[in-house]
Amino acid sequence: MKRWLVLFEDSHWRRLRPLTDVVPVSELTFGASTLGARLVQATKLPLLATEGRAGVRHASRTIKPGLAAQPAPDDAILALNSAAVPGAWLEEVLATPGPLMFHTGDRVLGAAFEARVALDALGRDQEFENFLLARGFPVRELSPKIVDYPWQLIEWNAGAIAEDLAAMSPESLGTVHKQAVINGPARVRIEAGASVDALAVIDAREGPVWIGADVVVNPHTLVRGPCVVGAGTQLLGGVIARSTIGPQCRLAGEVDECIWQGYANKRHHGFVGHSAIGEWVNLGALTTTSDLKNNYGTIRVWIDDREVESGVSKLGALIGAHVKTGIGTLLPTGASIGVGANLFGGGRYVPKRVPAFTWWDGEQSVEHRLQPFLDTARIAMLRRDVGLADADRGLLVQLFEATQRERSD
Repeated sequence: MKRWLVLFEDSHWRRLRPLTDVVPVSELTFGASTLGARLVQATKLPLLATEGRAGVRHASRTIKPGLAAQPAPDDAILALNSAAVPGAWLEEVLATPGPLMFHTGDRVLGAAFEARVALDALGRDQEFENFLLARGFPVRELSPKIVDYPWQLIEWNAGAIAEDLAAMSPESLGTVHKQAVINGPARVRIEAGASVDALAVIDAREGPVWIGADVVVNPHTLVRGPCVVGAGTQLLGGVIARSTIGPQCRLAGEVDECIWQGYANKRHHGFVGHSAIGEWVNLGALTTTSDLKNNYGTIRVWIDDREVESGVSKLGALIGAHVKTGIGTLLPTGASIGVGANLFGGGRYVPKRVPAFTWWDGEQSVEHRLQPFLDTARIAMLRRDVGLADADRGLLVQLFEATQRERSD
C-alpha cells in the first residue's frame, strides 16, 4: 500500500484576495518556497493532485492539474488544506490511520482515507471540500496555524524562512567579490551562477540568507536575514530585509518584511514594508507604502468587500498581480490594490481599497480597458521571456468580466 498527498483549496480563498485572484492558495509564496511546497516537504509524501478553482489551477506554473499517477484502490490518501502551515499537529495527522476528518474551528483541515473513496472525486475543483464533508468521516479537532488572512502570511513569513533554512548547508557556489562582506557565513548559502558584487553586504546574524541561482547582488546592497532571494532576481542597491523574494524580480530601495510572488519590479528608491506583492507588478520610482499608523493602532483592511480588523499594527499594502504604479505613488496603511490596477496620481494617497482593473489618475477612478491591459501584460511578461498563455489570458478575462458585474451591482 502506498500513501499519497492531495492538496485542496477551500472556500476561504476569498479572504486572501487580491493575492489569490489569479494564483492558487497552494502557490502563494511563503517562507523559502510556497504554502503547497512546504506541505509536500513536511509530509514527505508524493503529491497526487491539487484541488481548487479550475481556471486558477490551469493557469498554475508549478503544480499542474490532473493526477500525477493512478493510485491503487487500497492506497491511502492524506488530503490537506493548502492554507495549513506545517507544525507539530502534522505529526499526529501522519500517524493517524483513516478514515478520519480533521477540523480546525469552522475549517476542514484535512482527511485520511482509502483512495477508492476519492478516485471519482478528484478534479472536482471547488467541490472537493464539500466532497470530504459529505463522507461522514469521524472528526478530530486540531489547532494548527492556518492562513485565514493575508497579513498572517507577512507576520509569519520571517519565522517560516528560518524554519525552512535551518538545515541549509552554508556554501558559496556562486561568485562573491573579495570586497563583499558576509556577516554570519555559517547561515548563508549562495547558489551557482549567483554573484555578490564589491561593497555588497549579506548579513545573516539575525537569520539565514539563501541567494538563489543566477541572482545578482549589486554594490551598495544590504541583504539582512532571514531572507530568501529567488532565482534570477537582481538586487540593485538599498536594504532588503526579512523578506521572501520570488524569482526574476528587480528590486532597489528599502524593502522590509515583504513577500514578493515573483516577476515584479521595484527598480528605484522608495519604501515597501510589511507588504505582499503579486506577479508582474511594476512599482514606479519613489512608490512608497505606509505600514504604521500615526497612533500606532491596529489596522483595518478591506477583505472581500468588507473592512476587517487585522489586529496587527504594522501592515503595508496587499497588491494583486499586474498592478502598475507611476512615480511618487503613495499607498496608505493596509491598502488593498486589485489585479490589473493602474495608479499614476503621483504625490497623492491612493484610495485604501482599489478594485481590480481600476485606472486611477489621482482624482478619479475609472475602469481599465481590457484589450490595452492585456497588451501591456503580454509585453511585461515577454520582458522575462514568459508568454501570456491562453490559460492566463482566459483567467484575466474571466476576472475582468466578474469585476464588471460587481461594479454594476
